[in-house]
Amino acid sequence: MAEPILKWAGGKRQLLDELYARFPSAFGRYHEPFVGGGAVFFDLEPARATVNDANPRLVNFYEQVRDRPDELIARLTSLDDPQSDPDPDLPHAEETARDREVDSYYYQQRARFNRRPYEGEFDPLEEAALLLYLNRTCYNGLYRENADGGFNVPIGRYADPDWVRRDRIRRASDLLADAEIRNADFAYVLDVAEPGDLVYFDPPYEPMSATANFNEYSASGFDREDQRRLLDVAGELDEAGVWVVLSNSGVMYDAYAEAGFRVDREDATRAINSDADGRDAVDEIVATNVPPAERREAGQRELPDF
Repeated sequence: MAEPILKWAGGKRQLLDELYARFPSAFGRYHEPFVGGGAVFFDLEPARATVNDANPRLVNFYEQVRDRPDELIARLTSLDDPQSDPDPDLPHAEETARDREVDSYYYQQRARFNRRPYEGEFDPLEEAALLLYLNRTCYNGLYRENADGGFNVPIGRYADPDWVRRDRIRRASDLLADAEIRNADFAYVLDVAEPGDLVYFDPPYEPMSATANFNEYSASGFDREDQRRLLDVAGELDEAGVWVVLSNSGVMYDAYAEAGFRVDREDATRAINSDADGRDAVDEIVATNVPPAERREAGQRELPDF
């Protein structure tokens, strides 16, 4: 079985059973317009799929995993412990582009990652390796970008971090070989989904409160107008005979219920929180147009195709 390679905000490992209980017993092609860490995609292992994300660095990562897994593993193996001294043969061994002191290998690689789109020839393999390295060695595995698109998470504290992830990369590469990877707006799915296909939407959540606003895992963010557009897209897919399953925060319950979707509340523990004691269950919804009689059986792990 393939497994997620990255730790990603909003991951759905805790909701898999609840999501699968609302999937149709059979469907054509699978589409995931907000793939993120890919917890559902990798666990489901669909035979035919499109996966998409608005974050171009994440999309490049999956492309490199699919196309160059052995080269990616070799590049990751060459990286050093995050607490080590900076490599004097690499850029930013002493200070970042903003003249901040670099005191460890981690912060050197973070500075390189943030300057890669602007300095020299772009190397997509190095970009992918640095993304995974930082994800596995940063504080709490959190991916966060500032308004300029710069990765700004500090170093984590790990006794023996594993940033190579060779087995997961190889299994994911095999699965992604049969998937179409996109870097587009989520509405692309209106052009590719056919009647009988399944679309699973896992957007950045609408905040539960004014302070619960961790939905900006990329600099572009996802605002209320995007939430309205997503609701419209889900409605168009429903009218076109496409199966839809969607997760979001509890504040979106009424909007999807009023649009005619079957909506249930679920509790899920957030895996990413600055305070480990604060990883409490949060109110989420799962909305779907799949009637109960059309859903897969409880505990079913493989979905038959048309």
